[in-house]
Amino acid sequence: MCFTAKVSLFSRISLVLACAGLLLSAPALKSGIDTDAIDQKCKPCDDFWRFANGAWMDKNPIPASRSAWGTMAVITEANRERLRVILESAAASKAKPGSNEQRIGDLYSACMDTGRREALGVKPVQKDLDRIAKLSTRDELKALLLEFLREGVPVPIAVAGGPDLKNSNEIIANVGAAAVSQRDRDFYFRDDERSKRIRGEFVAHVDRMLQLGGIKAVDAGKTILAFETETAGMMKTMVERRNPYGRYNRMDMAGLNALSPGLDWGRVLQALQVPAGTPLNVADPNVIKQFDKLLAEAPLDTWKLWLQWNVLKSASSLLTDALEAEDFRFDETVVNGTKEQLPRWHRCSTLVDQSLGDALGEVFVKKHFPPAAKKRMNELVENLRATLREELEKATWMDAETRKSAQAKLNAFQAKIGYPDRWRDYSKVTIRRDSLLESSRSARMAARVHQLAKIGKPVDRNDWGMTPPTVNAYYNPPMNEIAFPAGILQSPLFDMDADDAANYGAIGAVIGHEMGHGFDDQGSKFDFSGSLKNWWTAEDRKKFDARAQCVIDQFNNLDVGDNLRHNGRLVVGEALGDLGGVTIAYKAYQRSLRGKPAPTVIDGYTADQRFFLAFARLWGSYYRPDALRTRLQTDPHPISRFRANGTLMNVPEFHNAFQCKLGDAMVRPAEKQCKLW
Repeated sequence: MCFTAKVSLFSRISLVLACAGLLLSAPALKSGIDTDAIDQKCKPCDDFWRFANGAWMDKNPIPASRSAWGTMAVITEANRERLRVILESAAASKAKPGSNEQRIGDLYSACMDTGRREALGVKPVQKDLDRIAKLSTRDELKALLLEFLREGVPVPIAVAGGPDLKNSNEIIANVGAAAVSQRDRDFYFRDDERSKRIRGEFVAHVDRMLQLGGIKAVDAGKTILAFETETAGMMKTMVERRNPYGRYNRMDMAGLNALSPGLDWGRVLQALQVPAGTPLNVADPNVIKQFDKLLAEAPLDTWKLWLQWNVLKSASSLLTDALEAEDFRFDETVVNGTKEQLPRWHRCSTLVDQSLGDALGEVFVKKHFPPAAKKRMNELVENLRATLREELEKATWMDAETRKSAQAKLNAFQAKIGYPDRWRDYSKVTIRRDSLLESSRSARMAARVHQLAKIGKPVDRNDWGMTPPTVNAYYNPPMNEIAFPAGILQSPLFDMDADDAANYGAIGAVIGHEMGHGFDDQGSKFDFSGSLKNWWTAEDRKKFDARAQCVIDQFNNLDVGDNLRHNGRLVVGEALGDLGGVTIAYKAYQRSLRGKPAPTVIDGYTADQRFFLAFARLWGSYYRPDALRTRLQTDPHPISRFRANGTLMNVPEFHNAFQCKLGDAMVRPAEKQCKLW
C-alpha cells in the first residue's frame, strides 16, 4: 500500500503514478533462475534434482543424436552454433594463405566436403595399410612402428612431456605403450549379460571395419579381442590409477630398456627428438612389459590385423561415410544407446576445435567473452579463495602444521579464466581443403612437437588443458592450477545480469569444486608447488581419509535404480569436489553480502533457495539407459541426479532453506552427514 502526505502538486502526481506502478524506477533484479524448469508437483525435500529440473526435462526429451541431455549440453550446443557461424565465415572468406583464418576455414571445408571424401574412399590410408600388409619379420614390425611414429600414424606407443610428479618444476618424458582400443580395462572382463553382448558386438564391429577398409580376414574380431584382452589383464583398474604414487616410476633409459628390451627405446626417443639423457616416467611398468612380450611372441599376422584395424579406427571420421557410421554404431549406439549421429557441421566444428583450438578460440572469445566477464570471474575466484582460507583457519580437525601447508597450497593456486594469455603459433601446421587426413595429421604432429619441446625447459604456465569454447573446467595437480574456459562462462552458469545468489550457486560452485580438487583423494597428495609430497601429519591424514570414506560409503549405497550403484572409490574425488564446492560457494555468497541482507524474494524464492536451485540446475541432465550404465562403470563423476541430491543431503544450509527435516529423502541423519570443511 502507498501512503501520501501533504506535498506539492508535482510530488502528488509522482506519488500517484508510483502507486499505479507507472513511474519509471530501477529495473527489478533478475533472479537467474529458470522457474519454468521447476517441477512444482515434486517436493524439494523428496528429490531436489527433480524439483529443480523436472519440468524442463519433461519438455526436452533427449535428442536422437545424444546419449544424454541437460544444462551443460544445451550450453555446449549454443557454443557449437557460435563456432559454426565463425567457421562458415572463415570458409567463405579468401583469407591470406598461412593465416589462422585460412587454417580453420580450410579444415572445416575439407571436413564438410563429403563428396571428395567418398571419392577418395580409403585411399588416404591405403599406403599405411599396404605397408602393414607387407610385414614379414618382427624386425620389420618394429621398424614400421618407428616410421609410423615419425609420420604421425597412430601407434601403440606414447611419449609426452610433462612435470615430474615429485618435482613439478622439471619437465620430463612420460612413456607408455599399450595395444588396446578401449580405455576401460574392465570392458574386457565384466561377466554380466550386457557386457558380454557388447563384447560380441565389438567382435562384429572389428570385422565390419576391416571389411569396409578392404581387408579380408577370418575371425579378425575374435583375434583382436583376445589380443587386447591379454594387454588389458596387465592394466591398472580405473580406481588403482587414481593413486598418483602408483603412476610415478621415474627411471633412465637403462631402466626403460630393462623393462622392454625388445624395442630400441633410444631410437624411439631420438625419432621424436627427445634429448638424450632425458629422465623418464613410466606410469604402468607392467603394461610396458606386456607390450614387449607381445612384440616378441604374438603372431605377426595378429599384429598386422591389429595395426590395420587401428589405422582404420583412428581415421574413420576422416574417411568414408560407411566407416564413420560403423564407428558411431559401436561407440555410441551399442555402448550408449545413441540413435543418430550429430550433424556433419557439428562434427566438423569439433574437429577444428580439437585440432586448432587456439586459432578458433581466439575468434570465439573476441565475440562471446567480454573483458568485463573475465574481471567478474576473477572477483568470484578471489572471494571463494578468501572464503576457503577462512574455513581452513576454522578447521579444528587440522593441526597448525597441516593447516599452514593447506593455506600455502590455496594461496599458490593459479586461476586461469577464459583463455590463454598467449595464443599458440600454428605456423608449422599445413591445412589444405583437398586433404583432410593429412591436414588432421599435420595438426596432431604439431601438437606433439609442442608437447615434447617442453622437456628440459622451464614450466610454461600459459598452456591450457582445454580449448576456450569448452563447456568444462579443471584442476591440474602438478601445476596447482584451476582453469575455467570461456565456453563454460555462459548463462545460466554465469550471467552478468543475474542476482549474485544464482551466480554463486552455479559458477561459484564450479569454482569451489575445482578448488576442492586440490584437496581431494588425489589432489591432497600434491603440495603447494604441485609436487607429489606428503604435507599432512599422520593423524590429520587419517582424519581426512575418514572424511573421504564417508563419501565413499554414501555413494556405494545410493540407490540409482535397477540395483545399480556407483563405485564410491571411483567417484570419491568428484563427489568431494561437489560437496566442498557448494559448501564454500554458499559461504562465499554470504561473505559477498558484507553483512547486508540479501535481496529477499525474487521470482518466488529467497536468496538461499535461489542459490541451491542454481546449483541443482547445473546438474539438470539425464541419460539413456545404456549411457547411464556405461557412466556408472567408467566415469569418475557421479551421475547428475546424485551430483545434486547426493551432495545436498549433507548440507544443513540447504535443509534450512527448504525446511527439510529428518526423515525426508534429502536429509541424512546428522551423524552420517559428510563434511570436508
